[in-house]
Amino acid sequence: MLHFNPAEMNVPEIHRLLVGGVGPRPIALVSTISKDGILNLAPYSFFNTFGANPPMVAFSPARRGSNGTLKDTYNNLIETGECVIQSVTYDIVSQVSVASGEYSSDVNEFEKSGLTPIDSEVVKPKRVKESPFQMECILKQMINLGDKNASGNLALCEVVRFHVAEDVIVNGTIEPNLIDLVARMSANYYCRASGEAIFQLEQPNTKIGIGFDQIPEKIRNSKFLNGFELGRLASIQKIPDNLQIENFNISYREVSPNNYEETQSAFNRYLRNRELEKMIYFTLNSKNINRDYFLMQSAKTAINLNQIETAWLLLQQIL
Repeated sequence: MLHFNPAEMNVPEIHRLLVGGVGPRPIALVSTISKDGILNLAPYSFFNTFGANPPMVAFSPARRGSNGTLKDTYNNLIETGECVIQSVTYDIVSQVSVASGEYSSDVNEFEKSGLTPIDSEVVKPKRVKESPFQMECILKQMINLGDKNASGNLALCEVVRFHVAEDVIVNGTIEPNLIDLVARMSANYYCRASGEAIFQLEQPNTKIGIGFDQIPEKIRNSKFLNGFELGRLASIQKIPDNLQIENFNISYREVSPNNYEETQSAFNRYLRNRELEKMIYFTLNSKNINRDYFLMQSAKTAINLNQIETAWLLLQQIL
């Protein structure tokens, strides 16, 4: 590990570490309005939600790193106490990047970015039509975190109205592949939160797992399973019992080594199609194929397909 003391670093160096190690960060596309009626639009990636009752979000309109001056978003919030916070999707992220430019306070970033302002229902700042998720907010508290260049300001805002595009909701939940959000990483890097970047991980809530300490040592210390995979095994509420193991019908047959990958592929296909009632055939050749390795690799596939009980049944064949 490399070790850094912030007291011995300059601000750009600290900033690079923060934005590189803390991420991906959701982006708040914040619209405000000045006391003179000038619209403002700017993105902030120091942003998150901090409670549901009441619904609270917070972002940081930090001081400029170059000269420590305050940004238009900050000034407008202090003057009016209102804003609208929008989510940023892949479709609009390049336009949002344009809005992040350091324009003078008399410039309307809606016009510069090409994004469309529409009326809000409760607050005066405009909403961004192109964003599928919009929150009208009231400023509850502005916490100043310093008065130097790049010092943060924490804007705590209460959401007084949500606006969500109907076509991104499935069974009451915003579906990540439909909303297609993006997040900030370091330097010029972004993260697209959809497609292969999305995975499911069931939360414990009341379903408490057995825990890491209950995984047999032979499995827990195996070099074949990583921390994520072991964590999934630890999430099961009960390890399959002897009857389940007996009913998991595994038959072995010897085949030539060149059929190894073909047989593994067939097994994986059973898993993907959830055809677990079928007889599963493993290759077994004492000279060329390691049975434990094959079972471990098959268990990894089951874990990645969210079939945790099947993974346990496979691994118990080597205990």
